[in-house]
Amino acid sequence: MNIIIAGVGGQGTLLASRVLGNYATIKKTDCKLSEVHGMAQRGGSVVTYVKMGDKVYSPIVGDGDADLLIAFEKLEALRWAHAVRNGGAVIMNTQEIMPLPVITGAASYPEDAEQRISARKVEFHSLDALSIALECGSAKAVNTVMLGAAAKIAKFDLDALEEALALSVQPKFLELNALAMRRGYDVLTEK
Repeated sequence: MNIIIAGVGGQGTLLASRVLGNYATIKKTDCKLSEVHGMAQRGGSVVTYVKMGDKVYSPIVGDGDADLLIAFEKLEALRWAHAVRNGGAVIMNTQEIMPLPVITGAASYPEDAEQRISARKVEFHSLDALSIALECGSAKAVNTVMLGAAAKIAKFDLDALEEALALSVQPKFLELNALAMRRGYDVLTEK
């Protein structure tokens, strides 16, 4: 399975990739991760590639090769949707984080991201992961809400994913993040 996790610096894309890496280890499957940072500490784009399978030779996911795009922000979903294969899946957080060119007035934020992505030959899901994370206790749990939703789409073993989460976060944050992950999983069940 080829997964792209895309977001903005500070949203926890790197933690999400570590959770998936630990999940692969628990499930005894080969896994490679690759992280690309673009001004991450200043709210810039961050993308992580996660490849899992019997034998994985390279961590890079090529254009049109992703089975799943997990986008923590709407513009990042639009930016990376081209990388998803026909028949693949896109899960998008509806949160909008304005990049610097939009803030300065040099560009405008695209208002048709959902329509453009849903017009592609992909399974498309969107959810307000920020609201769900806040209901769980912290805006910083957007990443685990999205992981839970992705687990539903990818048919991951949720118990094993929670075990991977426990290996990836500090114990004091585990309960909050496990709740957020379960809620993200359940939200797609409700749709």
